[in-house]
Amino acid sequence: MIALGGVIGAGLFVGSGAGIAAAGPSIVLAFALSGVLVMLVMRMLGEMSAARPASGSFSVHAEREIGPWAGLTVGWMFWTLLCVGVAAEAIGAAGIVSSWLPGVPEWAWVAVFMAFFCATNLTAVKNFGEFEFWFAAIKVAAISAFLVLGVLAIAGVLPGSSSPGSANLTAAGGFFPHGSTGLITGLLASVFAYGGLETVTIAAAESEDPRRSVAGAVRTAMWRVALFYVGSMAVIVTLVPWNDPSVVKPGPYVTVLNSLGIPGAGELMKVVVLIALLSAMNANIYGSSRMAYSLVQRGQGPKALAKVSGGVPRLAVLASCAFGFFAVLLYKWWPETVFTWLLNMVGAAVLVVWAFIAVAQLRMRRRLEREAPEQLSVRMWAYPYLTWAALVGILAVLGLMTLDASNRIQLYFTAGLAAVLALAGWIKQRRAA
Repeated sequence: MIALGGVIGAGLFVGSGAGIAAAGPSIVLAFALSGVLVMLVMRMLGEMSAARPASGSFSVHAEREIGPWAGLTVGWMFWTLLCVGVAAEAIGAAGIVSSWLPGVPEWAWVAVFMAFFCATNLTAVKNFGEFEFWFAAIKVAAISAFLVLGVLAIAGVLPGSSSPGSANLTAAGGFFPHGSTGLITGLLASVFAYGGLETVTIAAAESEDPRRSVAGAVRTAMWRVALFYVGSMAVIVTLVPWNDPSVVKPGPYVTVLNSLGIPGAGELMKVVVLIALLSAMNANIYGSSRMAYSLVQRGQGPKALAKVSGGVPRLAVLASCAFGFFAVLLYKWWPETVFTWLLNMVGAAVLVVWAFIAVAQLRMRRRLEREAPEQLSVRMWAYPYLTWAALVGILAVLGLMTLDASNRIQLYFTAGLAAVLALAGWIKQRRAA
């Protein structure tokens, strides 16, 4: 359920509107292309995690296969990404609740959410799993109901609605209204919407049967991606005009439900988006704390964070929550400068993580086939050709980011963070040699 719910995140509910506005109906193609890339990455990560389960996941694999500097770089970059995500999700969730209860300031709701999920992650790992199970169940039910209603409306059998046919797919500029530029923008938006799936392999390391848990999550990734992401984008651009301003705000899902005449659609989707944001907060606090714990346990950070009590790395949880809350304060104090710089630093971080995963998998697979082939319970498809294809795809997306000024800034900031971490890791590695 954590793997299933991880597919349905705030990026899908909140961020997809901007992608639709930029790409038009071709957003379906953009999500399909990036979906293929993320499936290849998850298959590679699944192969490594099923063979050698570890709470540090790809950071551990990068350290073993590439070098300690690589494990430090990708680990702390992912930690920063998740902590900044905690801040962004807390701010978004507080904004929704404040729209219902305007008498309470947003910062108070941020404090409540941060304190609550920090407390649940401090007590026992089963609390994280329990909350994520129910969050995932609600999100899966919501997106499934949306898809059913959408398909019925497209077929013209939903009471009170008529089938639009292909009118919205060919009107206002056609399938590619903004040409290749729009498709590229939609592709970049869809890539970042998939970020966070990697946390599944971190959680699997604490499950009863890590190898089977990872294998099950990875093997069902294909139909989940196709159904939830690509399917919902196809429903949206078929039922409503892509250039409708309401697609961006209040959002594509609310717009579709309103067009179908479903009462209370806006408030209902606000609840679903709130749940998606809180779910992402919960998962990111968990994932960041386990990544920090794994790093310091391997001598890649402050030793104090490696202390475990009650089966939980509580100091790592507190450190991750503290960084997230500090990022919220930066948003309050310097929203247009420091906080924006922080967001830019992690803008392309997920692509850097994916690149390290691909390189580590190339090296680990060769070694496992030679030393312990029995551990390959999950195998990358068409190895090594699809691994190389995925790596080329990742580099291509990074290259496409240079074509747009705002994406170029994110790329430069992320490259700067990666360079600083890699240099620190290299110096530490040389001193230890």
